[in-house]
Amino acid sequence: MTKKSKIDHYSDKEALDFHLKGKSGKIEINSSKPLTTKRDLSLAYSPGVAAPVKEISKNPDLAYDYTSKGNLVAVISNGSAILGLGNLGSLASKPVMEGKSVLFKRFADIDSIDIEINSSDTNSIIETIKNIGDTFGGINLEDIAAPDCFIIEQKLKEVLSIPVFHDDQHGTAIITTAALINALDISNKKIENVKVVINGAGASAQACTNLFKSSGVKNENIIMCDSKGVIFKGRDNIDQFKSAFAINTNLRTLKEAMKNADVFLGLSAKDVVTKDMIKSMASNPIIFACANPDPEIKPEVIMEVRSDAIIATGRSDYPNQVNNLIGFPYILRGALDVTAKTINEEMKVAAAKAIALLARENVPDEVVSAYGGDRPKYGKEYIIPSTFDPRLISVIPSAVADAAMKSGAARIKITDLEEYKEQLTNRLDPSMSVMQGINAKVRKNPKRVIFAEGEDENMLKAAIEFGKNKLGIPILIGAEKRIKEQLKKIGLDENYKIQIVNSTDKEKRDKYVKYLYKKLQRDGQLERDVDRLVRNDRIAWGSSMIACKDADAMVTGNIRHYAASIEKLKKVVDPRPGEEIFGMTMIVSKGKTILVADTNVKDFPSPERLVNVSKSCVRVARLFGFDPKVAFLSHSTFGKPISKNTKHVRDAIEILKNAKVDFDFDGEMQPDVALNPIYQEVYPFSKIVGNANILIMPALHSAAISTKLMKVFGGGKLIGPLLIGLGLPIEVAPLRSSTSDILHLASIAAYSSDIIDYST
Repeated sequence: MTKKSKIDHYSDKEALDFHLKGKSGKIEINSSKPLTTKRDLSLAYSPGVAAPVKEISKNPDLAYDYTSKGNLVAVISNGSAILGLGNLGSLASKPVMEGKSVLFKRFADIDSIDIEINSSDTNSIIETIKNIGDTFGGINLEDIAAPDCFIIEQKLKEVLSIPVFHDDQHGTAIITTAALINALDISNKKIENVKVVINGAGASAQACTNLFKSSGVKNENIIMCDSKGVIFKGRDNIDQFKSAFAINTNLRTLKEAMKNADVFLGLSAKDVVTKDMIKSMASNPIIFACANPDPEIKPEVIMEVRSDAIIATGRSDYPNQVNNLIGFPYILRGALDVTAKTINEEMKVAAAKAIALLARENVPDEVVSAYGGDRPKYGKEYIIPSTFDPRLISVIPSAVADAAMKSGAARIKITDLEEYKEQLTNRLDPSMSVMQGINAKVRKNPKRVIFAEGEDENMLKAAIEFGKNKLGIPILIGAEKRIKEQLKKIGLDENYKIQIVNSTDKEKRDKYVKYLYKKLQRDGQLERDVDRLVRNDRIAWGSSMIACKDADAMVTGNIRHYAASIEKLKKVVDPRPGEEIFGMTMIVSKGKTILVADTNVKDFPSPERLVNVSKSCVRVARLFGFDPKVAFLSHSTFGKPISKNTKHVRDAIEILKNAKVDFDFDGEMQPDVALNPIYQEVYPFSKIVGNANILIMPALHSAAISTKLMKVFGGGKLIGPLLIGLGLPIEVAPLRSSTSDILHLASIAAYSSDIIDYST
């Protein structure tokens, strides 16, 4: 078994700062309707709201049509069993529940509200959830201690007509069952014949056992153990929940139970399984040691005695992580989309089978990225799909929805499942796919990337993340003392291993001065001036490092205005031969990715510059895998209204028409015409109307204003501006960019250094 390198933990301070900075916490609520006029308010509230109220009173199911109920899940806990932390109370559990809500939104586009109930009384909790149940389309119970979680879930299923899902139980069960299905397939064992030992008798273990049975494991072939040994019929002092799993057997200890067992599932405590126990198992044993944070037996210890074993754990640093994130967002997604009354066994089995089958298919680049550049193949070390597999959003919900319809749990029918799968795919945040695809390629050929403002907190964090995520080798420019101080400030050891360079390195300084002086000597620069520039200017130093092959790419900026960084760069770096230098921003919003240029470089471009910019944008778009469709924007559309300020745009169109380029383009047009398909009926003669993915702005001010407004108010994800046309792979982070923004730019710079020939 190949052991993946363990991901470094974040410091407590970083985690606290993450939750503190900006808006406190991790979630907020936004209106889905315009509320800008008196009419809007009248429709949203009084008197307009009376109309849906009356309709819902006549037919309660219409709440799914007229309110957010159908896409709203409550994440509920009393904090009695916070994972890895125990009973710390309801309020302390709120960061966890907010996190769960974020995952629902991030991976399945489900709106979620966390609710913390300050009570340890099961009846009180049940009554509270029952009384608020009409608000939600589904309930996700979380971190509630056994046996209370069983009682609460069972009663809520009886009194509520919406899905009630206890992720600690059923999420774990579904993922584990999927892993079991594939492990049995690989080991050529039949589910109805295998002997299964389960160590642990809590909520997860009991749910796993039930789903194993529903999937084909025979009741008499499952032995459950707790801290006191085998749960057998006639044993004293076992509660009603454990007693349901008692069987007739003479076995009394875990050691005895493990002999000749085909499958071991551990949901208990670390180091309770020994080498001898593993040795005694049947051939090709299946061992799921899922105790957190440390397994019942470490995989490397298993491999010392059983090279034929198939192993899974609950940890990310080993192959085959049993991770509930693979399941719960998508299971609820499918249940909500058919307005299911419950989540039944048929739906759980369908989810498990769908997950299992997905692992057998060839994986996309996003999964390669998650595996550090390696392409996993179905087999002993890949029996469960990656949490980053973009196909999860279409595969699991459709399987769950189909099972709900067939089993009678659904209120509505989906007539075309293939169309539904396509709709599901569009719910996925496309920025995730874009950047993961880039990162996958970067990991295959890691680069040395300079983070020029190494003393800046966000730049430093981005450099650390770049290294942690195996995207390449980060190099910081800065004073070593100040960087160490900053490392301590963000909660890391001042001796954290990361490469630091600065002008105290005389050998490098002399080399860079020599290079840059040769380049600038005919521009009126004296050698002493160049020496001063190299010593004092991080951009000059970093650019020289790349030019002299001491680094591959660079990200700079963040502590100064974008234009100031560009001007510094233009002094020491030439444009790429035959290209214009310009800024291009990638905007990801509402399931669509568009490229916007020129965002930050040229004030008022000529028609020729617009043409050159469009050609460069097309080249870049194709590198990112897009089919380019170029719209030249203006305040007018096809000559209406006519203005002298549109002439340079119309002239650019004519130049392109005569050039006979190999991409579709049109203009001039307003942005809504370029992006909204409703205008296709108005302008049927244009291929670009409603289909554009590259927007060429008529001037810098319009580009800068629109992209910055989008960043603040648009709700989309912005990547960039990307610096296009420069003669070296360098990206400039705008002033006060976030850690994530800088990290994206660093990845793109590394990607560019690999795929672009900067010598031509």
